[in-house]
Amino acid sequence: MSALDAFSATRVATPEADIAVYVGGSGPPLVCLHGYPQTHLTWRKVAPTLAERFTVVLTDLRGYGASSIVPSDATHEPYSKRAMARDVLAVMTSLGFDRFFVAGHDRGGRVAYRMALDSPERVAALAVLDIVPTLDTYGPMTYRGAHRSYHWYFLTQPEPMPERLIGSDPDFYCEWTIRRWLARQDAIEPEAMEAYKSWYRSEGAIHAACEDYRAGYTRDMENDQRDRDAGRLIACPVLALWGDGPTVVKPIDFLDVWRTWAHDVQGGPMPCGHFLMEEAPEEVTAALLAFFASHDRSTAGH
Repeated sequence: MSALDAFSATRVATPEADIAVYVGGSGPPLVCLHGYPQTHLTWRKVAPTLAERFTVVLTDLRGYGASSIVPSDATHEPYSKRAMARDVLAVMTSLGFDRFFVAGHDRGGRVAYRMALDSPERVAALAVLDIVPTLDTYGPMTYRGAHRSYHWYFLTQPEPMPERLIGSDPDFYCEWTIRRWLARQDAIEPEAMEAYKSWYRSEGAIHAACEDYRAGYTRDMENDQRDRDAGRLIACPVLALWGDGPTVVKPIDFLDVWRTWAHDVQGGPMPCGHFLMEEAPEEVTAALLAFFASHDRSTAGH
């Protein structure tokens, strides 16, 4: 997309995957992670302004966009958020950043908080957009929540059932899913929607996305539960933002949930649906700038 023309594109071969990376700006490092069913392009309205203050690193998660599709197995571990976080850590190391800020939306938010829990020495501050931890998503989900968020259960069904059903018309499924979660239908321009559909129809993409959710239902839940049982908390400051429109998962109070996972939590709602960066880019940019700037050079860098 033209908004990201100033970002340089490269690829980083991590020990486990080949990750597409886009870098722009200068200053303290900030890595931004996308969600489902999208790619790094979801940050196109926010990243250029963030790059005026930070070195912004966008990646496609393994299995998404231009990054490699990693073979999975019966444990689904290769698509766990812990495994995806290792890719991000390797990317940031390759770019020379030992400690950095992280912002993650949707699935990227799950990668981000897992990275903050597993590698606290690397993450200086964390922003999570429109999610609560996986354990707190599945656990209290009501029958109405399950109806609204049916894909959390559908995509986890055994291979190849969801792959075959979605594969019969991937363009329809991808666009229908995105539009169902939007409060503003004009927030995603046709070029961006086509880019998302183009990735989703590519070979192996549907299976990778299903594996992402299967890992969520199994490995990610197990990892969250272990941390909860051990009393592990996120050490860095946390900013939680969410859409106050029709979101996929809307717990009663985002901040109350996140305060069971971290000592230092702030945040609030954004005037949009699920896709915060595309529906409310000005408000999201302002919130991220204020939050990360308040934890600037003394806590992040090479």
